[in-house]
Formats: sequence, C-alpha cells, structure tokens
Amino acid sequence: MMQPAVEERRVRSFDGTDIAYHTVGQGRPVLLCNGLGGSWVAWTHQIRYLSDRYRFISWDYRGLYRSGPPATPGALQIDAHARDGLAVLDAEGVESAALLGWSMGVQVALETFNLAQERVSNMTLLNGVSGQIYESVMNLGFMDKVVPPTLRALGGAPRMVEAVVRQAVGFPGTVQLAKALGLAAPTLDEDIFRALAASFKGLDMGVYLRLLELLGEHDATPLLPRVDVPVLVVAGDRDVMTPRAAAARMAASIPGAELMVIPGATHYAAVEYPELVNLRLEKFWLERGYAAASSGLSAAAR
Repeated sequence: MMQPAVEERRVRSFDGTDIAYHTVGQGRPVLLCNGLGGSWVAWTHQIRYLSDRYRFISWDYRGLYRSGPPATPGALQIDAHARDGLAVLDAEGVESAALLGWSMGVQVALETFNLAQERVSNMTLLNGVSGQIYESVMNLGFMDKVVPPTLRALGGAPRMVEAVVRQAVGFPGTVQLAKALGLAAPTLDEDIFRALAASFKGLDMGVYLRLLELLGEHDATPLLPRVDVPVLVVAGDRDVMTPRAAAARMAASIPGAELMVIPGATHYAAVEYPELVNLRLEKFWLERGYAAASSGLSAAAR
C-alpha cells in the first residue's frame, strides 16, 4: 500500500519538550491520539479514505519516535501528552477539532477534553478504556495487582527489554503467531503491522515501560458523565486488552454516546476491518454536524 504524503513539523510544548507532529489532508481538522508505541502509520486506512475531506493531525508522544524526551524530567503523565496535543493544535492554528483516539489515545483524548473541552468538537474512542486499564485486561480481576510491579521490575533493565523486543518484532512468524493466539484477526493488514513493528525497534523501552505503568494509574472515569460532546465508542468483541464489556461501561457513562461492537475484531480493529471503521466514522461525523465543508457523502458512502 502506498503511504500517504504526510508532512512532519515540530513545536515546543508547554514545558519546552520538542514534539514532532504530522499533517495530511484538507478540510475539517481531526486530531489523532495514537496508541502507545503507535504512530500516524496505524491510521493509514483512515487517512487514505478521508484525507480529501478531513485534515489529519498526529503527534509522536514525548520520549517516543521523533519527539524529544520530556524537558521536565519524568513528565510522562497522560495530562502532559494531552497538553502536547493542544500545543500541536495551537501550532496549526486550530481552535477546535474532532478527536480520534486508539488504545492509550482514548485516555489522552479524554484528558484533552478535561483540560480544554471548548477545543473538542467530538470524540471517537477506539479500542480503549477511560482509565486503570489493568483492571479490565482479559476480564481478570487480579491483573492490576500483577502488571504494575512487573513493569517496574522490567523498567530496571530497559536494554534487556529492548533486545527481546527487537528479536520478537523481527521474527518472521510474529504476525501468524498473533493471529493463531487470537491476539489479531485473520484480516489484519500485515503491511501496516510490519511497518509499525520496524519502527518499534527503535523505541526507548525505559520510556515505554514507564508509560505503561502510568496508563494503569490514570483514570478519567469520573469525567465521563460530564462529557457533553458527541462520542462514538468502537470496540472489538475479541479484544482481550480492552474488552467490549469495558467499552460498553464507558459508553453507558457518557451521555448520548454511541457504541459500535465489531464482530471478530481484536485490539486492532482499524487495521483489521478498516472499511467498516471508515464508514462508521464518516457516518458519525456527518450525523453529528462535522461533515466536510467541501463535500457531502463520499462516493463510497452514497
């Protein structure tokens, strides 16, 4: 698949951290809140389908990929990433945008609303939860007791973790193994998976593991009843990391939120069933008053 013509730009965030961000497309703005370890590449299908009508803006989380380390040591909390996203919108002269969050990006999107709700037109929350993620992993009640200390232990040996990760993502059978274990659907776009895996090799595992730990501490659940913008929640019925039951609870707590459950989808619905996600996303924006100014329904939606 040919990659979209994405332009990279840079901005200094609220505390001086150097943030790399990316733009592509034209029309009403959409801020992409990535999953942990993901980049704009994970949204390739959505960008290709919608970028003639919507302007996508993404950023690399501080300490990961092409963004610099936090200028304030240790400033990796979810609210810091949300403030980085707002700095990107400022740099692009965007007053308000639709938020499209995946996995960790769901928590970042909710925190962005918490910090600056006047800048959020609507939210689509994909394969994520509002917080304390380890309470919902695999629907097991004890993971919140096991995962954090494990992450702290691994964080003490980041170079060892990096070596293991490089071997795992470089193994030719990784995709097939993930499918066989039910961690990815048979329809997973393997080209996108390999592109993300290749870039994953260069991540700072110390930062990555600390972010995983902080994700488990963050909780935007008390905010949900106060969300007063249109929200679409998308879940996969085979997602073991952020199960559909957790997504349903989140949707039920947000006034007027819509819930879409994709049969057969795992944590990677946007690259397993992209056509379905694209059409549902487009329909949501159109119905909630966020239609592209230059056109109505696309040819595919008509």
